Amino acid sequence: MSTVETHIVPEGVRHARADKALATAFPEHSRVAFQRSIDAGLVLLRGKPVDRSATVHAGDVLQFSFADVVTTELRAVDIPLDILFEDKWLLAVNKPAGMVVHPGAGTREDTLVHALLSHCAGTLSGIGGVERPGIVHRLDRETSGVIVVAKTDVAHRGLAKQFADRTVIKEYTALVVGVPRLLSGTVQKPIGRNVRHRHKMAVVEEGHGGRASWTDWAVVERYGDLAALVTCTLHTGRTHQIRVHMASLGHPLLGDSAYGWKESSRMARQPERVMLHSGRLSLRHPKTGKMLDFRAPLPADFRAQIKALKKG
Repeated sequence: MSTVETHIVPEGVRHARADKALATAFPEHSRVAFQRSIDAGLVLLRGKPVDRSATVHAGDVLQFSFADVVTTELRAVDIPLDILFEDKWLLAVNKPAGMVVHPGAGTREDTLVHALLSHCAGTLSGIGGVERPGIVHRLDRETSGVIVVAKTDVAHRGLAKQFADRTVIKEYTALVVGVPRLLSGTVQKPIGRNVRHRHKMAVVEEGHGGRASWTDWAVVERYGDLAALVTCTLHTGRTHQIRVHMASLGHPLLGDSAYGWKESSRMARQPERVMLHSGRLSLRHPKTGKMLDFRAPLPADFRAQIKALKKG
């Protein structure tokens, strides 16, 4: 258990929850952290443990400490990582296609989290919980490219706020079936769970449970009428957003059989995964405020697919 600290509720506070009062006074710790301490009986008011609904007033004296951090049950695995940037607050990783970000049903000990536990040796933010330490956002298993990871709780909250406020620049590269009629466009269609296939997402009508979703896209290169290379900029971060939005335009991503792609005899090389790459992630450093611009080059399989399309 950490050192016991004392907080005197300042003048002007007439009626506040204990966890909120502590989180306001000690912003380097999250409200959730104080709630965990309350649940563990480590926050005392007049010598007695408080509960989450307890209220405090000016002059009240709170004594608190934090429970020891429980070592995650996940095993650190020495998996090589392509590190684009790292300091004591965060790191940016160029995730390979095929790597799952965090453990789940059916995953093995080869996720990004397993690799991070080894690389960071106990310096990952705990906000994500036991199975998602440091994870601020995610990429699908088959999507390659930039992903940012928080090493401290302060960094985690700062990064999460930027994603929530939609101030992060997120640019992806994709190969799509066919060639869009326009050079560029915008898709602003709500996305929700597919009612027939719960593991898939779908464009839904307004008022039918979908969440507002916004994707800008632009054609970079055409390969006859067979396929096109496009860039997609996300203004929201819905599950499968690019895959769903491009499919809704009649241009599913190559390799994405879940959303309409089918093998073509006209294509000399058949893609072995969904052809989507997180090429750029731009945000402010959660501690210094400096702009950070992370970029990941196209991986070998993506370049090989483009080469085959050009030959075709």
